[in-house]
Formats: sequence, structure tokens, C-alpha cells
Amino acid sequence: MAKYTIGLDYGSDSVRSLIVNVETGEEVASVVFNYPRWQKQEYCNAHDNRFRQHPKDYLEGLEYTIVEALKQAPGGVAENVVGISVDTTGSTPVAVDEKGTPLSLTLGFEENPNAMFVLWKDHTAVKEADEINKLAKEWEVDFTKYEGGIYSSEWFWAKLLHVIREDAAVYRAAYSWVEHCDWIPALLTGNTHPKTLKRSRCAAGHKAMWHEAFGGLPSEEFLVALDPMLAGLRDRLYKETYTCDVSAGTLTKEWAEKLGLSTDVVVGVGAFDAHLGAVGAEIEPYYVSKVMGTSTCDMLITPMDEIGSKVVAGICGQVDGSIVPGMLGLEAGQSAFGDIYAWFKRVLEWPLKNILAETSLVDEATKQKLLEETSDKIIAKLSDEAAKVPIGESGVVALDWMNGRRTPDANQALKGAIAGLNLGSDAPRIFRALVEATAFGSKAINDRFISEGVRIDGVIALGGVAKKSPLVMQIVADVLNMPIKVARSEQACALGSAMAAAVVAGVYSSTAEAQQKMGGGIETEYHPIPENVEKYKVLYEKYRKFGKFIEFDFTA
Repeated sequence: MAKYTIGLDYGSDSVRSLIVNVETGEEVASVVFNYPRWQKQEYCNAHDNRFRQHPKDYLEGLEYTIVEALKQAPGGVAENVVGISVDTTGSTPVAVDEKGTPLSLTLGFEENPNAMFVLWKDHTAVKEADEINKLAKEWEVDFTKYEGGIYSSEWFWAKLLHVIREDAAVYRAAYSWVEHCDWIPALLTGNTHPKTLKRSRCAAGHKAMWHEAFGGLPSEEFLVALDPMLAGLRDRLYKETYTCDVSAGTLTKEWAEKLGLSTDVVVGVGAFDAHLGAVGAEIEPYYVSKVMGTSTCDMLITPMDEIGSKVVAGICGQVDGSIVPGMLGLEAGQSAFGDIYAWFKRVLEWPLKNILAETSLVDEATKQKLLEETSDKIIAKLSDEAAKVPIGESGVVALDWMNGRRTPDANQALKGAIAGLNLGSDAPRIFRALVEATAFGSKAINDRFISEGVRIDGVIALGGVAKKSPLVMQIVADVLNMPIKVARSEQACALGSAMAAAVVAGVYSSTAEAQQKMGGGIETEYHPIPENVEKYKVLYEKYRKFGKFIEFDFTA
């Protein structure tokens, strides 16, 4: 019988299990579970940029998706699963007790958002990130050096500091803190103690300022200077980190029985979704792997001996082995991409949900069908009409900072903006400007890599937007003036996790070999249109000038 691995992919809204034949790369079964509490936006407050997720959503999704995927798979697959690897969003940490149990799974904290996982997009810790940056620039060692020189409110230390300052009960009860991508493998293998579970280098290096040059995490002295409440926490965290080709252990008897698998199944050390998505999209040196979904994550790898001691300013981070073991992984991205299109859709839906929904002119069933059909078609219709608008004709220019700016030069306090409106600025023209803004944000990232001496040979795209929107992809190709290949796999992140699991289980000796054997290749390719490239050069300069005004004059 063939051997199989399972890629477990935790996204912002749902978790997916993908079963893959390690010899052919065939994706034999896939099941998605939408987080029920998250769907209701329980424990969240979008106005305050607070986004929390209950671990029960993760646990229910873990069991459901693997069990159901195994039911869908051909007979004999379950007995021949050899490995599981996990990817998650990040930084998404949680406060845990001494056993490594998230506090929201313990008595008294069940409904406390501060005791839950702080999702990557949570920006409640802007103040704490500012404090980290200020102290780091004054300290004898700049611990933000390998995070592009700017620490973000989306990351580990800022988030946990904000929570413990805000919530004395969580501060007293929290023995340590664990990233989502570390907790799931720890749970599956039964090694949940915060000081012994294997921590992801991907998560630690990019978000927690861990680096071998520092001897691990930032020093105790630095952390105490940041806030005395952090005293002693460093010793309850970790010193060592591990790449995704390392085993975290094997399934416990309890989890093996729940999932219908063997206790011989090896579980890999976890990583972030975009990083393993890059693996699944068959990333190669000097190609940007662009995960295009609610946000973007831009991954790039280089051989260690070629990058040398170069430190790239203004990106999310650079870490040895964070994407492909043995290569330097560099990360950048945009805090909102598809989320911006979703925001505009919600704006247009307001009359539907607040006027049509209350009408008595049609029966309830017809009303619901009208609401659903209209809602489902908004983005597609906008895209069709926006494609007819000539480049630059509308005069509308937008900024893609609706959820702050991740790269270049993280600043989560920034807001989005739209300029150049007139009485002829209809929905398709505004929508096109928003799409162009997200493309301009992508170009700003590429420009930063290049200006810092890191070349870009091409772009490989993956994610929902890349698969579903030819309009967006063509505009991005025109703005970047670079061909964009779209990975064939519908689930590149889960596929990348399955590839990592094949290496961890010993089926393949390296990530590159797993990619070669299990990769799905390229589905389509977008090429820049020369005349559009020239027009977008002009618009990009307007975007840059508008951005400078909003950042330095309007918000001053």
C-alpha cells in the first residue's frame, strides 16, 4: 500500500485536513471545519481591533476534519498514514497553566477573551509594540534587528504584555505562553509542558525575537526593563527551537483512538501557514511565494552562504530554516488584502441587511434568497465592471492600510484612505482603486527587498484570491511588472504541511525532495501588459505621495 500524510492547516476562519499520497502527491481527501464561535464573532470587538479565538474551535475542528477526511479516503488509507504536520496563523499565542493547558480551558476562564488565543490580526497591543521598539533602539543589543528593525503589535511579546497588563487574573494564572502552531503538536504527542514541548523556529524567530546570535530570546534584563511584570517569564519559555523537518513525537493513545490512526504516526514540529504554504507552492530561491487571502504573506528563501550577514530592514523577519530547513527564510506581507474587498462588500450590503431584510413586501423565504443571491454576486459583478474602467480614468487612489501596515516598516496604527472621489465615483471605480491599492502595497514590498540587495526572480501565488480573481492577479502582475505563477493546489498550505510530514516521517530526506515528489505544479501564469505597466508607474507614484501625506501629515 502507498503511504499517506495529513496536512492540518489552521486558517483565520477554519481548519482543513488534507490527506496526501506521498508517492504521487495525489490529494485523496480534504475536509474543512468553520470555527463556530468565531463565525459568531464571539470574544471579538472589531472596533477595538480585538480578535480572539477559543481553543474549543481548534479542538473540535482537529477531530472532525481528520475523522471525516479518513471516512472520505479509500479503504486502507488510515492504516497507512505515517505522519501529520500542522500549520497555523501567527503570531497567535495563548496563556497556559503549568501543564500547558490554555487558561480558557480551565475553571473560571472559560469565557474570558484574554485567556484565549490572540489571533494574528489582533491589534490591541499597538502601545506595547511602540514600547518594545523604543527600548530596543536604546538597548545595547537591538533585539528587533532580525524582525526588520520594527516590532509589530501582531506579534508575541506585544500581545502577551498587553493581556497581562489588562487582566490581573490572567497574569496571576499564566505560567507561560504558547503559540498555536506549537500547542497542537504538543497536544497530539502528549508533551504539553511549556518547558519541554518543541517550539517552532518559524514562530519564535519571526515573532518572539528569538535568534541564535542572542542566545535565544531577548535577555531577562531587557524584558524586565520593558515591564517588571515580565520578570521570570523567560525561564518558563524556551531556549531551543526546531525546524519543520523535526519530529515532535508520535500520537498519544488517546488521540490515535479519537482520530482512528496508529500510535506510530509521527507528528512534526509546527510552523506558520504562509511558510508551509510556500513549501506547498514549491518555493525556490529568490522567488517570492505570495499567499493571497484575507491578508498577504510574502515568503522568500535564499541560500545561507549567499545572504551572509545582510540584515533586511523593514520586513517581518529573517530566520534560518523558518520556511525550508537549511535556507534563510524572509517574511513580509500586508495586514489586509482580501479583507479590504470584504470590507467594501459589507459597506454595499448594508441596505440589504438593514432595509431589505426588514421588508414585508415579500415572504421570508424569498427575502432570504434575494439576500443570499445578491451577496454572493457582489464581488464578481464589481470585478466585471471594474475591469472595464480604464487605468487612471477615475482619478481615485486608495491606501491598503485598513488593518494597519505590516510591510515595509510595520505601523499598525495607520488607517486606510481613499482620495480623488467625485460625483462620478461609483462602486466599480472605487472597487478598482481598492484592488490597485493592494497591488501597490505588494509592489512596495518587492521594492524594499530589491533596495536592500535581495533580488527577486519571480512570483509564485497561492491562496483564495490567486485562484479566484483574474482581475486582481492581472493588476498585480501589471503593477509588479513581473510574471506571476499560480500554484495548482487548491490547498497549498495544507499540502506544504503534508510535505513536511513526509520528511518528518522519514519518507523523504529533504523538503526539496518532498516538493519534487508531491508538488502539484503551476496552474496558470499572468504576464504584465506593457502599456498597463507604464500607466501604473504613474499611479504608483500617486499612491506613494498619498501614503506619505496620510502617515506624516494627516495623522500628525
